[in-house]
Order: sequence, then C-alpha cells, then structure tokens
Amino acid sequence: MTITENFDFLVEDMLAWLTDNAGVFFNTISSAMNAVFNLINALLFWAPWWAICLVVALAGWRTVGKGFAVLCVLGLWLCQQMGLWNETMATLTLVFTSTLIALLLAIPVGVLVGLSAKWKHGAELVMDFFQTMPPYIFLLPGIALLGYGPATAIWATCLVAIPPALRLTAHGVFTTPVQFCELGAAVGMTTSNQVMKIRVPFAVPSILAGINQSLMLSFGMVVIAGIAGSGGLGQAIYEAVRTLKIDEAVNAGIAIVVLTIILDRISQALCKPEKENNHGHA
Repeated sequence: MTITENFDFLVEDMLAWLTDNAGVFFNTISSAMNAVFNLINALLFWAPWWAICLVVALAGWRTVGKGFAVLCVLGLWLCQQMGLWNETMATLTLVFTSTLIALLLAIPVGVLVGLSAKWKHGAELVMDFFQTMPPYIFLLPGIALLGYGPATAIWATCLVAIPPALRLTAHGVFTTPVQFCELGAAVGMTTSNQVMKIRVPFAVPSILAGINQSLMLSFGMVVIAGIAGSGGLGQAIYEAVRTLKIDEAVNAGIAIVVLTIILDRISQALCKPEKENNHGHA
C-alpha cells in the first residue's frame, strides 16, 4: 500500500471516527451556527427594505461620501426590484456571521503570533496552505460533519476568512518599531501592557486591512457554498446554473457585485486615516 493510499484511509477513518464518536458535539455546533444565522436573518427580514437602504446609505455617506450613498440606495433598490431582496439579506447574514467568527479567532491569535519571528514564520506556512487550497475542499468536511445548510457555509467561509486577518494582524504587531517597545520597557511597562498599549494600536491599520480582505474573500466563498444549500445568492446562482436559467444567474451575480462593492468601499474607508475620510466627505 502506497503512502498516498495510507493517507487516504487515514482521512476516511478520521471522518468516520468523528461522525461516530463526536456526532452530538458537531450537531450542537451546527445547531448553534444555524440559530445565529436564523436570528440575524430574521432581524434583516423583519426590517423594511427601504429602512435597510437608508441605514446603508447613511453609513456610505459618513465613510465615503454623498455620491456613494446615492449609489448604495440605487444598488440595493435594484436588488429589491429583481426579486432578490431576501437572498441578498441571507448572503449579508452569512458574510457577517462568518467574518465575525473568523475575526474573533484570527485577531487574538494574530497578536500572539506577531510577538515572535518563529511563530510568525510557522503561521505563514499554515496560512499559505489554507489560502492556496481550492475553496471547494473546505466544504467536504463541513458537509460530512455539519450537514447541508448555513452551518457548513459558515464553517467553510470562516476557514477562508481567517488567513488574511491573522496574517495582517501578525504583520502589524511584528513590525512595531523596536524603539517604541524599548521606550515602554524603560518606563516600566510589563510585556502585556506593551502589547495592548503599543503593539496593538500600532497594528490597527494592518488589522483593518485584514478585516477588509476577509470580507471580500467571504463573499467569494459564500457563493461557492451555495452548492451546500447555504441559501442566499450563492444558492440562487447554483440553482440557476444547474437549470441553465442564465437570466436568473446574471441577476444574482449583479446582486453579489452590488453587495460586495458596498461593503468593500465602506470597509476600505474605515481603514483610511481620519484626515483622508474628512477630505472625502468634503
């Protein structure tokens, strides 16, 4: 038996063991993820579409400018007119839920990894592996352990969203000027105080850039996760392609573009210094 065959059998045995012995655990995780998704989704469905448009427009105006706020309203109005409002909100829920979970894991780990060159190098090798792996691969263990539905989409999207946030957080912490840390040590700051009061504040621009990249990668994975019954625009595109309904696929694609551009521009604006934002408002 070759090494490859041994590895294949090992993976299959691990999945079978987890399914048999940890089924209750993964069912609990799946139920929790689905519950969070359903709660946020219900709140977005409850709010009138025009109210959500106004909230997004206000956010766009405050961060980017008045012209962009108008474009936000027009883009979301187009999603509503195409009959894809519910799917658009479901996609927004999936992206927000997945990105939030990913950031809660990636940022603290990134801060710890950024304190050591050895840890940072090791983490980069792991992140390279995850970022070069075809995204479809992440769906398979999710389907096997969590079943079809939003939970699998959230699982797979988290795995895609974690690497950029973790990598850029670690980079920001690691590249803190040495003289700042030396000054902190000279005035008697403990290591933990140096991390929280010097390294993390210095890394904020890099952390925000990682959040933006995680959001963008989440959108791509949410579309792919449509094949796992995730709901939203991803599933709408998958169903349209499967049934060769090109017009429906194009409409869902347009809705994805609208949502992606809105969140991309707003999150990018938040990454800019305050002076640049104020200049943009003017």
